[in-house]
Amino acid sequence: MSDEISRLKDEEREKVVEVSKEDLNGGAAELASQPASSMASPKNWVGGVILIAIGLIFLFTNLSGFHLNNWWALFILIPAISNFASAWDNYRKNGRLTKSGRGSITGGLILSLIAFTFIFEWSWSIIWPVFLIIGGIGALLGGWFE
Repeated sequence: MSDEISRLKDEEREKVVEVSKEDLNGGAAELASQPASSMASPKNWVGGVILIAIGLIFLFTNLSGFHLNNWWALFILIPAISNFASAWDNYRKNGRLTKSGRGSITGGLILSLIAFTFIFEWSWSIIWPVFLIIGGIGALLGGWFE
């Protein structure tokens, strides 16, 4: 019985190796035939989304008469969105929230809170405890998902 199992395992390994070789050869030919512009980094969408969002906000302020006093704080959102994108990529690659992903989420939340505090002119005396809450949530996630 164990000889039969060993033989089946060996056959399965051989088939996997054959399929892998075919995939590598076909995949290399396929990559070589693609133009360089189609092999762009998946993170390029983040910059585009950021520019579109900032443009829409400025367009909204011009059309509605709403005046944004601290418009420069929108630029704080750029690294925040980048952190969230990094956390999402990390989650997709690992299938779970790793330490790096949790750090990216925590950093993105902190930067977002800072930006929104400036944009909406919230009182820092009310906002500062939220930083402690975000840190505590990050610590809890670290303890549960290690």
